[in-house]
Amino acid sequence: MLDSIVFEQHGVPSASIVTDVFKVTGRAMARTWGLPEFRFLTMPHPIGNLTDGELDQRASAIAPEVVRLLLEGQAP
Repeated sequence: MLDSIVFEQHGVPSASIVTDVFKVTGRAMARTWGLPEFRFLTMPHPIGNLTDGELDQRASAIAPEVVRLLLEGQAP
């Protein structure tokens, strides 16, 4: 999250992805860094026990959202 926030503050498009259990933490971090409307993506938790194939499936499923966020930027 912080890397994306800093990148965006410097005009570099980025996309953060956190698992759903960290959504509240991500919101708090964005507010702390002065970007309360910062957009980021979530995916189901946990991911640590997934196989490479399962991770690939999750990545493929969220890839269009990553592209959209990179192209649209942080402006609502």
